[in-house]
Amino acid sequence: MSAALADGGWLGRLDAHSLAFYRAWKHPVPSQLIGAVAAAVVVIGLLFVVVWITRRGAWGYLWREWLTSVDAKRIGIMYIALALIMLGRGIVEGALMRAQQAVAINSPGVLAPEHFGELFTTHGTIMIFFFGMPFLTGLINFVMPLQIGARDVSFPRLNALSLWLTAAGAALVMVSLVVGVFSTGGWTGYPPYTGIEYSPGVGVDYWIWSLAPASIATTLTGLNFAVTIYKERAPGMTLMRMPLFTWTALCTSILMIFALPPLTVATLQLALDRYLDFHFFTNDLGGNMMNYVNLFWIFGHPEVYILILPAFGVFSSVFPVFSAKRLYGYTSLVYATMAIAVLSFTVWLHHFFTMGQSANVNAIFGIATMTIGIPTGVKVYDWLATMYRGRVRLTSPMIWSLGFILLFVIGGLSGILLAAPPVDFQVHNTVFLVAHFHNMLIPGMLFGLFAGYMFWFPKAFGFRLHEGLGRLAAVCFIVGFCLTFLPLYVTGMEGMPRRAVVLHEAHWRPWLQVAAIGPLFLLGGYAALLAQLWTSIRNRDRLAVPAGDPWNGRSLEWSIAAPAPEYNFSRPPQVTDRDAFWAMKQAGRAYRAHETYEDIVLPANTPWPLLLGLITGLLCFGLIFHLWWLVLACLAALLAATVLFTFGPPREQVLPAAEIAAEHRRWLNGIERMQPVGRDDEFSTANRGLAKLTP
Repeated sequence: MSAALADGGWLGRLDAHSLAFYRAWKHPVPSQLIGAVAAAVVVIGLLFVVVWITRRGAWGYLWREWLTSVDAKRIGIMYIALALIMLGRGIVEGALMRAQQAVAINSPGVLAPEHFGELFTTHGTIMIFFFGMPFLTGLINFVMPLQIGARDVSFPRLNALSLWLTAAGAALVMVSLVVGVFSTGGWTGYPPYTGIEYSPGVGVDYWIWSLAPASIATTLTGLNFAVTIYKERAPGMTLMRMPLFTWTALCTSILMIFALPPLTVATLQLALDRYLDFHFFTNDLGGNMMNYVNLFWIFGHPEVYILILPAFGVFSSVFPVFSAKRLYGYTSLVYATMAIAVLSFTVWLHHFFTMGQSANVNAIFGIATMTIGIPTGVKVYDWLATMYRGRVRLTSPMIWSLGFILLFVIGGLSGILLAAPPVDFQVHNTVFLVAHFHNMLIPGMLFGLFAGYMFWFPKAFGFRLHEGLGRLAAVCFIVGFCLTFLPLYVTGMEGMPRRAVVLHEAHWRPWLQVAAIGPLFLLGGYAALLAQLWTSIRNRDRLAVPAGDPWNGRSLEWSIAAPAPEYNFSRPPQVTDRDAFWAMKQAGRAYRAHETYEDIVLPANTPWPLLLGLITGLLCFGLIFHLWWLVLACLAALLAATVLFTFGPPREQVLPAAEIAAEHRRWLNGIERMQPVGRDDEFSTANRGLAKLTP
């Protein structure tokens, strides 16, 4: 049995040196002081939130309306809130890395090598698993059921469980700032470096046990979304009448179902190597490190499209609305989306062209990699054709979307270069690859998610976001991206290695100094987002859009009040066209009372998902620090809670038809007193969410 299990005592591997504050006190070097400041931000931030909520007496409200909610809309909003918190840390860590490389030319710089290794590990882990994944999951949770005319997702309680399992993983990443240290093995976690021989501390265990619950949660989410889209669509909502965002959600769900299990298996096998002396990925006794590499990238490349496809769906919603045109090439976009989903499973080996396969194998995967660019190009041309001769309005969602098209095409072209194995051999371990990867994911994922955030925010909260600050945020992110990553194409072509804490080529200094300025713009964009939210909340009465259609929308989510009711639709809508709500408005069928109303049955709130997430987080913390008493206690509690959660009778709430009718008629009466607003007045206080039919 592994010596890792022999750590005795009630405190396991916990001691004074586990605390970031103690390490900084004993060794006040810059890296330790930076770590202590980060830990202080986490502790003080948590205390501030707890005190603020307590002083406002809001714990009861949070418990009833949010923490125990099974409403997909509220779960989606909580996912996005989690993602925005993690984004702040991700940007700061990226800024520290760029600053270190700018000053560490023939000098040690500010960060110790181990600290730099932690930064690039946590930065990648956060941005992939705890920013991108929660944000897109939250967006799909909120938007998709509304677009297909559903009451909720098919498995609401499972949806809540997925949220809290993801939150448990994210919490462990944040706890690592205060207690212990995180992995230095990169976000990919390659053995043998992440094995117990080379990384005996708690860092790799933090990485494993933060990803394990999050990956399981994502698999469950994929199943939930796919079943919802297949089974919960409104009458008349055929597959080829679904909005493109729902199509991308469906393909993303299928990728989640099939791509996440290899990651879960790989991380758990790595844990068995570390805890129980198994030899899945060791150098001896039958171990094979390439099995890990293949398992990881069988997940890893579909993961790229899990992150990007929902953003493609956002752009397919934004371009038609803000061009006042029907989406061009709908059918080709559907087939392109499905083609990308299928082809994403055929290209994983291009991530390790340099690891010893034959030239023939590399050539096959290189051709497959180039092929996947074809359906992506179809999408770009269809979006350009949608805007052509339309009445394009440069709103903040549109600015994000235009920035995406410009920069994503550059990233795609660099990807085609890397698809050629001889080129990849030259630049594989350089920052050229870092530039390409970020060139795909920042415009492709981040820009799309924020375009969707600003586009659908009024539907979530009933008021628009401040437009000026939204445009400022978009411009800051676009400029910041260009300054941060485009110079790395140049230094990468000249051979600058990735993950290097110290460099020795002085002629890279100007490029790296420009790259160090870029994160300041990204931080400015993040600050603008927070300021936009704060300003909009303070002015929510002037920005209110209770009629629910502030942008002259085309799909079903814009046909109901803002904020959307708990039950979504007073009666299931009848769909007759791909642009369902647009067709209703054109036919004069929008904003009508129903002849009859029926009782609506919804699942009641439950604390079990939150409790299961909390127990899972404590279980993983115990596994990290070898607190075996805590592990045993959590396993027993998890078993009992799972049985009660799974086999207990589901509680329901019934909303009487009379209440539904009264609420719906109040909303319709309010609309009758409103003046429809044209697009020229879209951002004036006259916009109460009732749009004129003409562009």
